[in-house]
Amino acid sequence: MTLFRQIYSLLFGLFLLVVASLGYVQFNETRNFLASQMESDLNNVSHSLGLMLVPALEAGDMATVETMVNVIFEGGYYRKVTLTWLVDGKQQTWNNDIRIDDVPQWFINLDLFPTIEKETTITSGWIQLAKLKITAHPGFGYHELWRIMSNTIIVFSILFLIAIFSARLGLTWILKPLHEIAEHAKSIAKREFGPDMPLPKTLELRDVVTAYNSMSAQLKQIFNSLDEEVTALRKKNLVDQVSDLPNRQYMMARLNSWLSEPGSGAIMLVRLDWLEQVHSKYGYQVRDATIKLLASKLQESFTEFDSVIARIAAYEFAFLVTNAEREQLSKYLQTLIRTINQEMIKADCKPNEDYAIGIAERMEHCTTSDLLAQADNALQKAVQAGKIYHWFESGEQQLFTREQWREKLSYAINQKQFLFRWQPVQHYDQSGIIHHELFCQLQLGDKLIHAGLFMPYIELLSLGSMLDRCLIEKIIEEKLLDKSPQIIAVNLTHQSIGDQQFHEWLNQYLRESAHHGRLAFEIQEASIYSDGKASEALCSVIRDNGATFGIDHFGRQFGSMTYLQTLRPSYVKLDQAFAQFDDNQHNAELCRALVNVARGLDIDVIATGIQQDTQLQRFELLKIQGYQGYIAPPVNID
Repeated sequence: MTLFRQIYSLLFGLFLLVVASLGYVQFNETRNFLASQMESDLNNVSHSLGLMLVPALEAGDMATVETMVNVIFEGGYYRKVTLTWLVDGKQQTWNNDIRIDDVPQWFINLDLFPTIEKETTITSGWIQLAKLKITAHPGFGYHELWRIMSNTIIVFSILFLIAIFSARLGLTWILKPLHEIAEHAKSIAKREFGPDMPLPKTLELRDVVTAYNSMSAQLKQIFNSLDEEVTALRKKNLVDQVSDLPNRQYMMARLNSWLSEPGSGAIMLVRLDWLEQVHSKYGYQVRDATIKLLASKLQESFTEFDSVIARIAAYEFAFLVTNAEREQLSKYLQTLIRTINQEMIKADCKPNEDYAIGIAERMEHCTTSDLLAQADNALQKAVQAGKIYHWFESGEQQLFTREQWREKLSYAINQKQFLFRWQPVQHYDQSGIIHHELFCQLQLGDKLIHAGLFMPYIELLSLGSMLDRCLIEKIIEEKLLDKSPQIIAVNLTHQSIGDQQFHEWLNQYLRESAHHGRLAFEIQEASIYSDGKASEALCSVIRDNGATFGIDHFGRQFGSMTYLQTLRPSYVKLDQAFAQFDDNQHNAELCRALVNVARGLDIDVIATGIQQDTQLQRFELLKIQGYQGYIAPPVNID
């Protein structure tokens, strides 16, 4: 029972006790007063009637005696009158049947008033004529007692209701600061650090509010410190100190993650020999300033592209361009050449000289070492031929053209031609499976095409929202939730995050679904950084309908982790790069800091990209909740 109800019940009981006590006292006092009044009235009537009967009794006029008795009956509540002649002992009795109106019979049956009788002797001088005995009727007492108690109960009831309502309002106002403290405490327990509570007027609660405000500020400072620690470790381990661009280690880890997932694009290696001329002419300080300025201009020039720019050597840069075809890659290359030439002119160097670019596009079943070797080969050929750039030609033919992909994918989505596989996400302590993550394949005729081939075109052709709708509906139609006791996780495409129509459809779909609590949705961290408001809106839709969601590729992006406080995901999946980093203290510190940020907000952490037990052992001291990878590969769903 809540404190409000306890206090309210106490006041209710006390007031009820007071009202009952007052009612009891009022009842007894009224009854005694009415009994005394009836007895006094009976005495007066008995005395008066005795005086009036003297002449009639002396004359022996019985008609007059009877008339006077009837007058008495008509004027008051009397039940019986008995007249006994003392001369001959003759006795005469008159009865009066009185009906009590407006009083319930059960009240009369309580026998609240005793029988009142008065006997007097009628005399004439010294002669005793007769004895008169009058028995009072309690009708008057019952009538008056019922009327008074009814009015009293009505008044007490009105006062009782007014008092109870006033007590409720008063308690609500008095306990409002306590309620706010409870809500603030719940927010702190959920690691939600809002603004400080205002100090209440109640002196006893001021110290409590001050303590909660102080505790909230300290916890918020701890989280901010963890966030700052992650930023500092990233800058120390993964950022080039001269250019403020990601370094070689980050680029290699990003390449590995990119190639392990469906995608398209290319890697461009750029060697800028003209920076050596700047060094020779002006010294290393000017050279470093030129590199920093060049890096800044490169980042500004490619904001519309999905790419990663890294400095991997003194005069070498790497450009990872994702989700792009040859046409977009060519546009990216022209922008890169124009930006480099502009900076060369500023540095007093001749444009289109002393630099070279090697481009290698991603192909099917391509590894990191293969792609880098191809890009380096193209770079060397550009240098040898004296050209600005060179494309590595693998001779591999594309499966379909873009328009063919559009036609086939649109048809496949409409006909729901996708097949599912799933991969278990294991508890780190080997106690079971946390959930299954779904992967899809496309059946085109007799060909089974994996997601690595068609997902890049899903993004390029803006079919992501349609695909997500198709897959979610197919999960229910094929009753996949009945085949697994665990939650099933579905990856949402970047397009669905910002699609308001998809938000509305998902909201309606989850409301009508009986299995919404068995679904989890995974959102890429990059989508959150690119469109935070849309991500927050989608997460609210998922959470409000009883489903769960997680953040995929956690820790990949360079940015603050404060979005975790706003979105409150159920879990985060560490980027695969953390399983592939070298075993050194700096990488372990960065991973530990990321895990601490999530765990500090009571968010489960899952390691991904685990292929061997040795990789899994790196996370032993971090107390993560689960892991996922080809140590337990995806399997077909029976």
